[in-house]
Amino acid sequence: MPSRKEIQWSQLKVGTLMVAGAAILIFLIFLMSGSSGGLFSSKLTLRTYFENASGIKRGAPVTLEGVTIGNVTQIRVEPAHNPTPVEVTLQVTKKMLPFLHTDSIASIASAGVLGDSYIDISSTTATGPQPANNAVLPSKSASGIQQVVNSSQAALDQATLMLKKINTIVDSLNSSQGTVGKLIHDPALYNHLTQLSANLESVTKDIHQGNGTLGKLINDDEIYNKLNSTVDQLHEITTGLDEGKGTAGKLLRDDTLYNNVNASAANLNRLLAGINNGEGAAGKLVKDPKFATQLDGAVTNLNSLLSGINEGKGTIGQLATNRAAYDNLNATLTETKQLVQAIRENPKKYLVIHFKLF
Repeated sequence: MPSRKEIQWSQLKVGTLMVAGAAILIFLIFLMSGSSGGLFSSKLTLRTYFENASGIKRGAPVTLEGVTIGNVTQIRVEPAHNPTPVEVTLQVTKKMLPFLHTDSIASIASAGVLGDSYIDISSTTATGPQPANNAVLPSKSASGIQQVVNSSQAALDQATLMLKKINTIVDSLNSSQGTVGKLIHDPALYNHLTQLSANLESVTKDIHQGNGTLGKLINDDEIYNKLNSTVDQLHEITTGLDEGKGTAGKLLRDDTLYNNVNASAANLNRLLAGINNGEGAAGKLVKDPKFATQLDGAVTNLNSLLSGINEGKGTIGQLATNRAAYDNLNATLTETKQLVQAIRENPKKYLVIHFKLF
């Protein structure tokens, strides 16, 4: 039977172990609550509202720029607070108050694709004052797992529709429908391509052997020599032009032509200026009204004279319009011509000089 001292020693060891366990438990509690500022640190309550809870739970961490500063203490639905009826109450340590602002933005984030949701507060662009206890922070909706699933489902639906269209197209091709189907299944295309390939082979063979125009252009050195000679001659011509040789070279290089053209232009300009000023005969023709009147009178008189001739007035008019006057004049001219001819043939008959002395 154990002695009294042994019993007391056993009880002391049990008590010591219990105290040590309690101390370890308290230490662990302090470690677990260290992320939120400690078990006995002062807290600040904040609220924010979301359209959807997106898997957020009570006790979920609250982070500031990725650093844990508190926890979610309450989640409830406020139907009157539309369009963001989900109210999330946050409890954060007051030590982080200098880094919080009334316009800091709260959002729901996920720890990886399948991780738990938590509240992340961003003060990157915030400039407002520090929030008071029970203040409401603005929120921003983030893409949750359900939204990603819905987007993926839409993408899958589009992919399924595309696969159906591709299947329809492939069926059409296999059934020889449409242009592409005929190209795939019609042997005439293969025959045409084979014939085309044979023709191309024949053409390239003829070209390689120097047959035809293309063959001579590729294989005959004479054409190359002629082209080379032509290029040399063109080079000589351009060199001569550049050096001012020949008529074309002088046109390009000699300033005399330019000076002559410039002088001609200046003279023409002076001539036109003189005409415009009424100088000289041409100027008077253009500017002098007296000369214009005289010219108009002369033209009028000429017109009257021509009208009289046309009407048979005067000698010229009779000659122009009277056939008898024309015939008489023509007969007179004929007889005169015959008389002159007779005198030339026998001048003694017509030219006899008689001298008589008293």
